[in-house]
Amino acid sequence: QVQLVESGGGLVQPGGSLRLSCAASGSIFSIDAMGWYRQAPGKERELVGVITSGGLRNYGDFVKGRFTISLDSAKKTVYLQMSSLKPEDTAVYYCYARIDKDGLGTHDYWGQGTQVTVSS
Repeated sequence: QVQLVESGGGLVQPGGSLRLSCAASGSIFSIDAMGWYRQAPGKERELVGVITSGGLRNYGDFVKGRFTISLDSAKKTVYLQMSSLKPEDTAVYYCYARIDKDGLGTHDYWGQGTQVTVSS
């Protein structure tokens, strides 16, 4: 089985910074991409950022240069550095990975989610 373990969420003041981490473990043949989505109360889950194993990045429109996603392939860990945080960034942040477990094709996996609250 594949597991995604997130860390780094919490409470931060507006304008502050936070770094999320997500480590993949288990039966992994290769990682195609990893990233983050978020879901605020009453809203749909939306893309925050995704990075491929080749280093291509895609961000949600709301990011506007405030967040940076990076991938340590050796550690199978994706990071999300968030800065200039706003109250509207408050949400549960979910780690996402597209992983090939056995060389037979990729599947999507999700973490349990970590709460990020931006408030004074």
